[in-house]
Amino acid sequence: MGTRRKARELSLQVLFQVDVGRLSLDEVFGNFWRVGKSSDEVRDFAARICRGVVENLEAVDAVISKYTRNWGIERISNIDRNILRAAVYELLYCPDIPYKVSINEAIEVGKKYGTPDSGKFINGILDKIAKETEKETGKETGKKKGKGKEKEKEKEKEKEKEKEKGTDEEQDQG
Repeated sequence: MGTRRKARELSLQVLFQVDVGRLSLDEVFGNFWRVGKSSDEVRDFAARICRGVVENLEAVDAVISKYTRNWGIERISNIDRNILRAAVYELLYCPDIPYKVSINEAIEVGKKYGTPDSGKFINGILDKIAKETEKETGKETGKKKGKGKEKEKEKEKEKEKEKEKGTDEEQDQG
């Protein structure tokens, strides 16, 4: 399992404790760091996500609520809610992380810790949020949008240039 996946799982556990246990983030971190054996890299990334969610909770929850029709944020299961919070934080505030990565990681964490339907539920909501956010910010969702075709066109142009270059050389010699 990758470092960031471990950090995302740790983030879920921390956010769950903050949310359900009504504990402060520092209290929960203190407990986790004392008991858990995580690398500094895992801890740093988990802390980045958790602090970001807590500091932007109102905005993150507002975005989630916008895409959960007829479901208040409190009606979403505790696990799914906190997975969504972490992923939405990544989508909105972490331009260094591609949307596709954030979404796929959230789905996998949901499958591991949530209900049998968590992966589908999380995917549906995050996909809508990513598409909307992409329109607003210009940050790509990570889905292929003809990028393969663009590369093919570039290769064709290069071949044409090579042919033209070869034709020019033949004319110079003749």
